[in-house]
Amino acid sequence: MSGTKPPLRPKHVWSIRTKLQIEGGSRDLAMFNLAIDSKLRGFDVVAIKVEDIAASGYGGACNGATEEDGTASQI
Repeated sequence: MSGTKPPLRPKHVWSIRTKLQIEGGSRDLAMFNLAIDSKLRGFDVVAIKVEDIAASGYGGACNGATEEDGTASQI
């Protein structure tokens, strides 16, 4: 079959989301939610980098510093 495929129905979207949640595929679930919520095409979603989504990149959340004392721990 070639050409345009019909859009997913809401019951199909929720079925896929539930299946991904049960399987524990958090990356797949996040990408699926991003694709559905933003209406991006599949190849546009897989081309997205963390820097495209995160305001200041991903490094800030994983730098090992604690807020209480300001020291950094070795990871």
